[in-house]
Amino acid sequence: MPSSPQHPAPPSRNLSGADAEDLALYREKFQRRLPKSLDELRGPSQGVVDLPLHMAWSGMTSYDMDKPRQRMGLYRTVLHEGLHDDLPRYLNQDLLLQMWPVLRTLVGRTVRTVWEDAFSQLASRTRAAA
Repeated sequence: MPSSPQHPAPPSRNLSGADAEDLALYREKFQRRLPKSLDELRGPSQGVVDLPLHMAWSGMTSYDMDKPRQRMGLYRTVLHEGLHDDLPRYLNQDLLLQMWPVLRTLVGRTVRTVWEDAFSQLASRTRAAA
């Protein structure tokens, strides 16, 4: 898969100082957005959700939560593009935990690592699903 902002190239063992700093900044960007606890995630679990353009700048803006593929697409978009205040508004703790074993394969390595490092519940869901 080619590298993109959502799916950066895997880190090389021989990263230059500038590349390592860029990777650290990219990781920090996602860390700053995290909620303190998954309990803060009280977003919708059903109905139609319309995302603002700062998140849904390319592609769909409206997602039907009753359709599993659309729900997965919404979560992928919010995890990558959502800001700190967006996460509690659009993500639901129960759905995130339920979908994580599959969702983690659809998000970039940095997003996956940041979330699993911050929330042991996600990492344990992954091990339980394996």
